[in-house]
Amino acid sequence: MGSSRSMLFFITLAIIILNLVAPTMAQDDGTCTHEGEYCLKCSDTVPYTAGDKYQENLNSLLSSFSSNTQNNSGFYSSSRGQDSNKVNAIALCRGDLPQDSCQAWLNRSTHILLQNCSTHKEAIIWAERCMVRYSHEVIFGIEQTDPFKRLPSPNPAKNPQQFEVVLTPLLDILSERAAAGDSLKKFAAGHAPVPGGETIYALAQCTPDMDKKNCSTCLNKTILDIGGGMNGGRVLKPSCNLRYEIYSFFDSRAGSLVDIPPPVPPPPAPAPEEAKKKGNTKQTVIIIIVVLVVFVTIFSSICFFFRVRKRRVKLEQDENSEDISLVESLQYDFETIRSATDDFSDANKLGQGGFGAVYKGKLANGRYIAVKRLSKNSEQGDREFKTEVTLVAQLQHRNLVRLLGFCLKAGERILIYEYVPNTSLNHFIFDTTDHAHLDWETRYKIIGGIARGLLYLHEDSRLRIIHRDLKPSNILLDEDMNPKIADFGMARLFMMDQTQGDTQTIVGTYGYMAPEYAIHGRFSVKSDIFSFGVLVLEILSGKRINSFRNRENEEDLLSYAWRNWRDNTVANIMDPKLRTGLGIEMMRCIHIGLLCVQENVASRPSMASVVSMLSSHSVTLSVPSRPAYYLQYNSGSDLTGSDESKNSMHVSRNKNSDFTEPYAR
Repeated sequence: MGSSRSMLFFITLAIIILNLVAPTMAQDDGTCTHEGEYCLKCSDTVPYTAGDKYQENLNSLLSSFSSNTQNNSGFYSSSRGQDSNKVNAIALCRGDLPQDSCQAWLNRSTHILLQNCSTHKEAIIWAERCMVRYSHEVIFGIEQTDPFKRLPSPNPAKNPQQFEVVLTPLLDILSERAAAGDSLKKFAAGHAPVPGGETIYALAQCTPDMDKKNCSTCLNKTILDIGGGMNGGRVLKPSCNLRYEIYSFFDSRAGSLVDIPPPVPPPPAPAPEEAKKKGNTKQTVIIIIVVLVVFVTIFSSICFFFRVRKRRVKLEQDENSEDISLVESLQYDFETIRSATDDFSDANKLGQGGFGAVYKGKLANGRYIAVKRLSKNSEQGDREFKTEVTLVAQLQHRNLVRLLGFCLKAGERILIYEYVPNTSLNHFIFDTTDHAHLDWETRYKIIGGIARGLLYLHEDSRLRIIHRDLKPSNILLDEDMNPKIADFGMARLFMMDQTQGDTQTIVGTYGYMAPEYAIHGRFSVKSDIFSFGVLVLEILSGKRINSFRNRENEEDLLSYAWRNWRDNTVANIMDPKLRTGLGIEMMRCIHIGLLCVQENVASRPSMASVVSMLSSHSVTLSVPSRPAYYLQYNSGSDLTGSDESKNSMHVSRNKNSDFTEPYAR
């Protein structure tokens, strides 16, 4: 009895070890399961209004997919509309599906998607036999691995070690075949027997707009997400997907037998010696079996670990080569930039900041650019500079200033950005000449755009980024008055599971800095949310953070807003030009601003919550607590060298800063 318990213990231990060495993934959000009919994800970053042009374009576009009887490949991609009403969409049927079945699945899936994700400008649904995805952002030809769903079978494999020995090479082979497909179909299916009677059926598929390299990379990463130990599973991503089961789930004509190299047999059990007593013989056999189980388990676990490690190393090497290619594509010739700016002429100078001057330039193809010529006293090396540029260049969002490239030559470090014609927000809310142009609708649009840009930095990008210097001069406005967050010179890169960081060097602008950061050097996404709250109150009031201070009245904008909120005189907070007809949106924005500047870090909302509050009046707002006050922190002083206030102090840049600085100063 005791020996049986020991054997059971070691087998259980083996399964635990296998799960530990398998790649760990975030848990599914509960909207779908391995046996579920569909999974969907509605992005809450950008809403649309029911009945508007975006919805009209969306309905028309998705309807055209499910009614297109001329397409035999099962892949659909198209766009409809212009500017902010433009919809991009992709639909993909499983590669073994005939056309009529494909149309039926698309029709049903689009209906479910539109029903569950109404007013969302971005959403995706994975049904058992198709995927439908749409977005206001460009999605064609771009490898996208988020969001994703990992759906393991609830049932363990009969023999996890033997199962894994067959599954991994099977998925490798099918992934290679799928990646080798053409522009109409990238799909492969097959099966292979497992010693002991089971057969694994599997498929791999990419959206055909992926090239071979991106498809292969996507599928290889997805194999790492499968995990181990279960007799079935699915991993669903926007650009690719994998599935395996111990039963046939696809058209047999679409898959074939895949030859898998036979697994190495375990070493034979040593023959037990002749026992004088029957009891001793039985005990010896049990001990040998237990030892063998432990040995095989540990050996298999080690092999699996090194197989995963080898795959990860290969993926890292591939990604490094991609980074090198990206760096090369971003690098500009110095003479090209010199010519574009007329030899950095003062006539083309847009501004001067603590980290360099900014010039307007025009390339030979007629494109206007903003050129930031960084100061030459930086201690950062060329390699680190290129790494930072590569990271910033991968940030793609309509509410972020886009980095186009860089230039390195003989001590010169130059950053090239998209040119944003309307300068920065502070000219519009603080300058009396431009002040009158900002009506309520424009201000509300600017607040929402800044919130969506921050949400992208905090949660939706492949990196998690804390900006640390959010203020009006770092918000640029395009020709349609859409806001673009700029200046990542003070930004810090976080790991996706990291929530807080510390620094010995405080950088940023006092007044916009959260108290925990200004006093203790402790920063997080909630530090940016505090800055966002100050920014919202400035946009609403048309006043700077320190504009209420004078000899008779030691009060800043936060204390002024809080006093009027508490005294129920909210109209006093608003810009006089906006006081006529104080609407519910204005009241909610003041409320949201005060929630963001609360002194208690935990009480401040997340950026996702802020976007939700701005998007829907049905979201209930909690009661704000007293905000932090900055009178004791020399409110208004700038530690980054900007001219945000006249009372500024300039110190050296934090050597640990993780990003180069865009041109918003």
